Parts: sequence; C-alpha cells; structure tokens
Amino acid sequence: MVGTPTAAHYVNGEWHAGADDVDVLNPATENVIASIPNGSTDLVEDALSAADDAQDEWGDVPGVERANALRDIGDLIDEHTDEIADLLVAEQGKPTSTAQGEVAATVDLAQYVAGWGRRIEGDIVPSDNRDEQIHLQRHPVGVVAAIIPWNYPIGVLLRKILPALIAGNAVVVKPSSTTPLATIRVFELIDEELDLPDGLLNLVLGGGAVGDAMVSSPQTDLVTMTGSTRVGKKIMEAAAQNLTPVSLELGGKAPAIVAPDADLDAAVEDILTARITNAGQVCTCSERVYVHEDVAAEFTDKYVAATDAIELGDPTSDPDMGPQVSESELEWTEQSVEKAVEAGADVLTGGSRAGGDGFDRGFWYPPTVLGEVEPTMDIVEEEVFGPVTPIVTVESVEEAVELANDSRYALSSYVYTEDYQTAMKTADELEYGETYINRTLGEAWQGHHIGWKESGVGGDDGKHGVLKYTKIKSVYHDYS
Repeated sequence: MVGTPTAAHYVNGEWHAGADDVDVLNPATENVIASIPNGSTDLVEDALSAADDAQDEWGDVPGVERANALRDIGDLIDEHTDEIADLLVAEQGKPTSTAQGEVAATVDLAQYVAGWGRRIEGDIVPSDNRDEQIHLQRHPVGVVAAIIPWNYPIGVLLRKILPALIAGNAVVVKPSSTTPLATIRVFELIDEELDLPDGLLNLVLGGGAVGDAMVSSPQTDLVTMTGSTRVGKKIMEAAAQNLTPVSLELGGKAPAIVAPDADLDAAVEDILTARITNAGQVCTCSERVYVHEDVAAEFTDKYVAATDAIELGDPTSDPDMGPQVSESELEWTEQSVEKAVEAGADVLTGGSRAGGDGFDRGFWYPPTVLGEVEPTMDIVEEEVFGPVTPIVTVESVEEAVELANDSRYALSSYVYTEDYQTAMKTADELEYGETYINRTLGEAWQGHHIGWKESGVGGDDGKHGVLKYTKIKSVYHDYS
C-alpha cells in the first residue's frame, strides 16, 4: 500500500479524520493502495465558514504578497516532483514521465499566475456629469468551491486554486475519491512548509453528498468544476438556487480534420498523441477523425501502423500508455467499441481488453482504430474517455466542418492542412472554444481554455481565467 493518511480532511488549518472509508485502487494492479475517509456535510459547512473568515484577511493582502505565496507553492511542489508524481502513477495509472510532466506544468503555472499580482486592474470610465468620476474596481468573489476530476488531479487542482488565490479568494477543494492521494500530499506539504492563513485553503474528501453540499451552500460565492457534462448540468442547477456563479469545463468530442494537402506523417503523430495521452482520458483528446477521401486510405494505413507501435504497460516503466483509471471507465470504452462494431464499424487494430502477461489484473484497453465508420454512429457522437479512434471518410473539408459542428460538445478541435486559406477559414468556421492548427493538444497558460455549447461555461487560464475570480464594483465620485 502507498499508505493511508491518518487524517485526510484539512479545514481551518487542522487535519480531521472521518468515517466510511473509501478504498483507493491502483488501476494497473487493482490492489488497494490506501483507504480515505469521506467527509460530512457539517465538515463542508465548517470549511466554507473557515474560508469566509480567511478571505477577509487574504483579500486585503497586496497582490504582490499574494504572488510571493504562489511562487512559494510552486517552488514547494517543484522540490517534491518525484514524490507527487509517484502518487499520481499509483492512483491514476499515467506513465511516470506523464505524471512528472503534470507536476512540472503546475510549477510553470504558479510562476505565470504569480505575474498577475500586479495586473488585476480596474477602470476609470467617463461620467455623464460634470465633476464626477466613475471607478470600476475588481474585488475577490469570496469563497470558491473547487471540484477536481480524476484525470489530472494535481494539474487541475492548481489550475483552479492558484488563480483564485491571486485574485484574493479563499478555496474549499473536493478532489475525486478515485485519485485523492497526490492532492492530500500537496496539502500536507503546504501545511508543513508554508505560512498561509488558516482557512485559506481547505480540503474535504467525499462523493456526491460532499459536492452537493459545497455547491448548494449559500456560503459559496463561486463554483469551479472540471468534469462530465452530466455532472456539470447538475451543479449548474443546484448553484442556481442561490444564484451562485459557476465555471464549468466539461466533456468534449474533439474532431480532427485532415485535408487532402496535409502532412500525413505529422497529422498521424499529432492525432495519435492526442488520442492516447493519459490513455485517452483527456477532454481535449481527438475523439473522431474526418479524413478527405483522396488521402483516407494512406492516412488510415499510417495511423494503424503507428497505433500498433504504441507500448501499453506498467506505468512505472514509463510506457507510451498505461491503464484506464477504473473498471467503470474500462467498461464504457469496451461497450462503446462493441456497439460501434454492431452498427457496422470495422476494427482495424485493438478492439478488446488487453490480455496476456502483465494484463491479467488492472484496467487495460489497447489503442484501437475503427474504420467503416458512419457519422451518425454513437462512437462518433458520444464522448469515449478511452483510446479509441473512429475514422470517417469525407468528400471535402467543408463536409468535415459541417459534421464536426454537428455536435453538442464544443471544447477542442484540430485541423491539418498546408494551405493557409484552408487553415484560417476552417478555424473560423469550427464552432469550438479552441482549435489547434497543425499541432497536437496542450493549452498555453496565457491563452484561454473554454468550451462552447455543452462543453462548459466560464473557462480556465490567461487573463479571462484569472478575472473570473473577481467581481466588479462601480464607485461614483461626485466632487462637485
């Protein structure tokens, strides 16, 4: 076992035990590596109250001092990269280098967000009256409830708490019960090494009841959540009872469009990377590929060959791809492929659970490619959080764009072409929050990661990601 913390909830600067332990499994072996106590709704209210008290003090701290605290958090995580990454490998199943990359990205994020310590600005706007000025000031929203998914436990954790802190807010965090260990360790390190106000950062573990209590409480001033569209809708409905604003980064079904003039080798490498990263458990993964008929056969042959070369194995040995996170996720991937085959799709490689030495236990599904896919199949329309690539042949880029836009999801999209006009026109016409042209997945911190349609509201990163943690006050100065 990795080890069970003696206490797992962190509220108002103190650690708390809990009841109804939940087992944490290693997805590569199915071994229990820890048992974590669930929190109670009373503990949630205590955490929100502590955050409310701490925020009063933190909101008055100058931005440059808050920035120094963020740099300290980044440095602390950097010093413990290997330890945190090892926990991610054990509880989530991502390969070692991927886990280390996730941790390193949060260190980089801390440096970026710290730069906002001097950049959160208001405005002075003209008045209609003589001898009057109108000041628009930005204030912290207050208490932020942050709900973290299992696929990037540390990456998303810091993606939410760092901007919230720099804007002057206090935070209550609920990690996924599937992957809580790295998060607990980060909170332990912060508690042991940094001198932050009690109640500024709080951690409550648990399932739906804990999340419901956080979202529905009138003490919560903003809910930020990354997860499924289904859960996001429930959160939005619950938050509406108190008119609590929400920022939701939800599901995706990213299309990749391959034009007839695309660099096929580059397209294959990029799209496959985007599909198998984290075993396909990324909301920005390329989930469906639309290939022009002139190059469909060549692209497919190259893609299948590259897929067959992917190494699936023990994540501690740093293969190309590890297991899926849980039996339920594995079953969903398996059922999605079976349903596609029943509808007429052709399995070109993969297509069933991995077997043989090293795969008798754990949640293993190999990279899979499907041909003879029709645009209306569920495998094309519904999110599959696993390493499955359905390939659809199209007669034109225009048809590909039309099919790509015919979706309730609209988070990420990809375009591969050597023609400047095609690239720009297609990017303009794709109804998605972000589009990658001739490159694989991976957002920039200074950009803005946001979904359209049922892929979310709000968004993370960059100027707009930071400012969502503020609210505007208008002050009228009449000096007549």
